[in-house]
Amino acid sequence: MSFLSKWFSTTAMKDLCHELSFAVPWGHIAAKAWGHPSGWPVLCLHGWADNANSFDRLIPLLPEEFYYVALDFPGHGISSHRPPGIPYYFSEYISDVRRITDALKWNKFTILGHSMGGNVGGLFCSIFPEMVDKLILLDGYGFFPIAGTAVQEQFQRATNELIKLEKEQCSPRVYTRDAALKRLLLGNKSVSEESGKILLQRGSTEVPGGLIFTRDLRINLPTPVRITIEQCLEFQKNITAAVLLIGAEDGLWKGENWNPNKPPFSLLLEGYQTYSKQFGLEKVKGNHHVHLNEPERVAGIISEFLRMDVPSKL
Repeated sequence: MSFLSKWFSTTAMKDLCHELSFAVPWGHIAAKAWGHPSGWPVLCLHGWADNANSFDRLIPLLPEEFYYVALDFPGHGISSHRPPGIPYYFSEYISDVRRITDALKWNKFTILGHSMGGNVGGLFCSIFPEMVDKLILLDGYGFFPIAGTAVQEQFQRATNELIKLEKEQCSPRVYTRDAALKRLLLGNKSVSEESGKILLQRGSTEVPGGLIFTRDLRINLPTPVRITIEQCLEFQKNITAAVLLIGAEDGLWKGENWNPNKPPFSLLLEGYQTYSKQFGLEKVKGNHHVHLNEPERVAGIISEFLRMDVPSKL
């Protein structure tokens, strides 16, 4: 493809981007879509504290014959916050994905997930294996296990921090645009300044005097319930989708706590190799947000995987 034809292709994808909104019992879940609804559906799930704009620079580089829908998880972007008084249970994101795909009438689709979004995708694939043909994980493992000995401590800490936050709840802080960007970058070390501006477009709203962040403060709290590595491996056995995991050299794998060569994450990689119909593992230069900062480094790998004719495991 020539540079000029690729430029027109990318421009067309941007022009086809439009907003979606899905009613839920507590309000709405917002999303944005690229491409034509007749294309094969790809659900794009962003990472913690990000929003659907996380995919703004990547999707225009991906094949046009697919239909991409990127949602704002509840409490993120411009989606409604969950009802007052309850924490953000990780398992509820599975219900959110099911609500969206039901509204879209998708019986089978691909999941493209970054970090937390990849963990939602991994668990969803294991609970509804018949619904997902391919799972693409961007700098994540598809599961986020906890040591069995820490389950009680996790639940206790999450509950206590929720109650503490409720007592301290006050009006959102108003920032100037520059100060809001500085605050976002401070909390997201792997996000470039340009990428921060993209996320801020959807992650803030104008008020008198400046901007406020739209995300729910409760997303900063630990989820009360996480599953153990033993439970992760049991769930993993159910996945029938082909799986592609893209790790960033300066992303999660660089940290000792996320070492792919040591348990528990080495066990998850072994599980994909054992149980998946097909498992691909790629490592690219970049950090945790490489798909947003430097999308060209992952776009070709993802495009090739999307176009592969890989039958699901029976």
